[in-house]
Amino acid sequence: MKPSASRRQFLAAGLALPATHALNPTAPPAPAAAGKVQYRKLGRTGLQISSVGLGCMITADASVLARAVDMGINHFDTARVYQGGNNEYMVGSVLQPHRKNVILSTKTKATNQASAMKNLEESLRALKTDYLDIWYLHDRRAAAEINDDVVEALLTAKQQGKIRFTGATYHTAHAELTPVVVKNGKLDVVLLTYNFAMQGKLDREIKMLADAGLGIIAMKVMAGSFGADPSYDYRKSRDTLKREGASLAALKWALKNPNIHCAIPSTTDTEQLEENFRAMSEPYTDQEKQLLAAQLDYIRPLYCRACGSCAGACPKGYPVEDVLRFLMYAEGYGQFSLGRERFLSMPSGMQAVKCSECAECKVRCPNGVRVSQRLIRAQELLA
Repeated sequence: MKPSASRRQFLAAGLALPATHALNPTAPPAPAAAGKVQYRKLGRTGLQISSVGLGCMITADASVLARAVDMGINHFDTARVYQGGNNEYMVGSVLQPHRKNVILSTKTKATNQASAMKNLEESLRALKTDYLDIWYLHDRRAAAEINDDVVEALLTAKQQGKIRFTGATYHTAHAELTPVVVKNGKLDVVLLTYNFAMQGKLDREIKMLADAGLGIIAMKVMAGSFGADPSYDYRKSRDTLKREGASLAALKWALKNPNIHCAIPSTTDTEQLEENFRAMSEPYTDQEKQLLAAQLDYIRPLYCRACGSCAGACPKGYPVEDVLRFLMYAEGYGQFSLGRERFLSMPSGMQAVKCSECAECKVRCPNGVRVSQRLIRAQELLA
């Protein structure tokens, strides 16, 4: 199919039908996808997890999840905060008939036991299940956010049979949080940012987690999904990445690390799903290595690696890394509403900051991101 074909045309061309099989068992069986599922052991949990799962944060089409089930993908990841809670409802509706055959995870941003347990009950209702396979403390930024009180919520839920395994997610501060997670000994799985733009800088922390028996799942594996299109038109950008093979190469790069047990790229349509599926059975090639080197040069001034070096650098206390991530949602993922929603969730004082009024930006990115330009762009686009 030509890259310019619309999604509606794509679905009409035949992939909508296989997706229907998981929703309706009496429908004709789905055709075999190109490649095959590869399963890996998820640390000490013992779960056999498909090495490519489905990150559902921006998935709005139920047929994508249904098709993934038909293909043999068995891990689906959502969160209480995704799409205002609506994502959990959609995921639950599709997966309920297949509950015993899938590994289902969701997350809470709560920082105390009472709020976390309230979130858990909400998630269970929305997901139409009486247990979760993995329940994460979401978006932890510092050791204090993995405190005894909130960890007790995980342990209580596990004792009650409402979750099978405990976990934490973090986008940044890997060097600080990894030793805390390992020493804590009460978490079973870690979900963290890992992609080719980091150039293996997290391999030490990842090995530390693996050696401690933790399951390791990678997110943000596409490094922002930026395509070489100056207008940042998402469809054109994604088509460029697909045509050049950068998206597939990025996923293969993550999977070549044996300590990455599963990667969960965000997936919006069946075309993306089919391409992601190939990564489990195709080798990472020298040509793809060169392709990612070129892609890295392109995204260097655009993509925040979440290294944490800019924390506290702005005299105004501006959350630089967060705002750059919000901009990535809008430009890289093509999710303007999500980017703007997250931007508008900041305190009003932070929303009012105008980086264009500063004579000189005090933030210096060691990875080459043009911080002031990107922040000004975010404020113009999302405010």
